[in-house]
Amino acid sequence: MTDQFWFLGGKARILIPGEATHGAISVMEFADTEKHAPPLHIHDNEDEIWTVLDGEISFFVGDDRYDLEPGNVALGPRGVPHAYLVRSPLARMAVSFAPAGLEKWFSGNSSPVITGDDVPAPFDIGSIVAAAEAYQLRVAGPPPVS
Repeated sequence: MTDQFWFLGGKARILIPGEATHGAISVMEFADTEKHAPPLHIHDNEDEIWTVLDGEISFFVGDDRYDLEPGNVALGPRGVPHAYLVRSPLARMAVSFAPAGLEKWFSGNSSPVITGDDVPAPFDIGSIVAAAEAYQLRVAGPPPVS
């Protein structure tokens, strides 16, 4: 388990790195605030499974929308555009990637969270998107807003 880091304005950490599963799967935790949403994007290599731990999050997968609460799970299959939108003041989710490897992109494009640090670290979205190409992840549209 790694320390928390800032990624796209939210907090994240690696719970199970791919090395622990011989590359089969990795698990991360994300903690985001209301209205946080990554751009609509596509993974060519991995399926993504979201498990909501706290709060309310809407997941957009292809043409479908799933409004999830704690304990609910959704699948973002590889090759299908997807994104999410936090609908509660705070939300936390566990995200599994199969196969593993993408967790290295997250940690490699992040800033460490300093103890007591509640202000997101600045980030350069252009650099993060450019680095995603090596992981066969690409932006397919803007973040969802409702």
